[in-house]
Amino acid sequence: MKKTLFDKVWDKHVVQQIDQGPDVLFIDRHMVHEVTSPVAFLGLKKRKLKVMFPEKTFATADHNTPTENQHLPVKDPLSAKQLYALEKNSLEHDISFWGLGHKKNGIVHVVGPEYGITLPGATIVCGDSHTSTHGAFGAIAFGIGTSEVEMVLSTQCILQPKPKKMMITINGDLQKGVTPKDVALFIISQLTTSGATGHFVEYAGEVFKNMTMEGRMTVCNLSIEMGARGGMIAPDEKTIHYIKDREFTPKGDAWNKALDYWQDLYTDEGAQFDKKFFFEGKEIEPMITFGTNPGMGIGISKHIPTADTIEGGTATYQKSLSYMGYNEGESMIGKDIDFVFIGSCTNGRIEDFRAFTEIVKGRKKAENVTAWLVPGSHKVEEAIKEEGLLDILQASGFELREPGCSACLAMNDDKVPNGKYAVSTSNRNFEGRQGPGSRTLLASPIMAAAAAVTGKLTDPRTLMNS
Repeated sequence: MKKTLFDKVWDKHVVQQIDQGPDVLFIDRHMVHEVTSPVAFLGLKKRKLKVMFPEKTFATADHNTPTENQHLPVKDPLSAKQLYALEKNSLEHDISFWGLGHKKNGIVHVVGPEYGITLPGATIVCGDSHTSTHGAFGAIAFGIGTSEVEMVLSTQCILQPKPKKMMITINGDLQKGVTPKDVALFIISQLTTSGATGHFVEYAGEVFKNMTMEGRMTVCNLSIEMGARGGMIAPDEKTIHYIKDREFTPKGDAWNKALDYWQDLYTDEGAQFDKKFFFEGKEIEPMITFGTNPGMGIGISKHIPTADTIEGGTATYQKSLSYMGYNEGESMIGKDIDFVFIGSCTNGRIEDFRAFTEIVKGRKKAENVTAWLVPGSHKVEEAIKEEGLLDILQASGFELREPGCSACLAMNDDKVPNGKYAVSTSNRNFEGRQGPGSRTLLASPIMAAAAAVTGKLTDPRTLMNS
């Protein structure tokens, strides 16, 4: 029987198939953070249960962490309480815990791959929707709810119906200035935010093969924004090279055994998908969102669509534009902005900061712009300094903050004020996502950099060396 990559990984992890019900799926890696875990641990305590496999569970603080003065006590009482609860629960259950001040601390979906927790062919869950990031390694990774977090902690299994399968293929070359973030935003703009609902997506074709591992993580991270359960890319030599010799990867004979398994992780020719989509790389240009969901995106040279050209309700569409303060038919180029945020589990890695720095090098931050540069982990922070990027950034008027989720979701002090515009490299532009009344424009690191030095939306290609 011909199998997809998804089938091979899923079927290998099925403990039991329930007739006309969900599968009992074994979970290889469980990552927890301070927001969705406290109630789950409380459930264990009430039922007098322990974590079944603490060595397969990893905890890091990220959502509620401040990105300045992390050596000081956290001011917000709720955040401080959740951070303390994560530390207490982790110690009580003998779970690896990377809290504030720990050298391994960072955003859960950044540190997982950095330390080799993320592996090809694994099943990975976390109480966070963007767990799909780890699919870049050929893993089945998806977000779960609080009750499911408790289930995995206590049994290392989860009840899940098997999703449908979708393949998205993009071939050809990308235009100048087009990044993995643009590829992902383009796909979402074509499929809409519900176009992949109920499916697990495999990304295939030359565009994804040519991407770095960090680029693939960005694409898989955004899978959830088109309704997918998750996304994945077949592992290759780039994947193996990336994970080799990291702290939690297999060693010695275990590595060789793992390699044998990983070599079979590809979709068999003739395997069936429920849906397939095909695009050409040349169709994609640097993207920017103009509305209040990630599907409301266009190429930077395009104009905001009119209501009669889009699917869905006209009233909802116009409400979204009203919230953003935009009108149908307007160009996005030249729109004023107030904030720039580079970071998050989508674009908080070293390659993102390299790309940002390349644009701002030799230029100055616009006076009207407040810029938050937040690395996804201490490893990223160290690389920014070691590679000399921080010197360039500081010469251009930028400051580097400490690791955390930051302005992605405003569960900390980094909030965009009411009515202000933020060019953000994060993953969601919902109303109030980055602060009550905030207006978010999703973009790539180089689009963010172009806005940061010009003070307005600018086609980054005009600032790039030919």
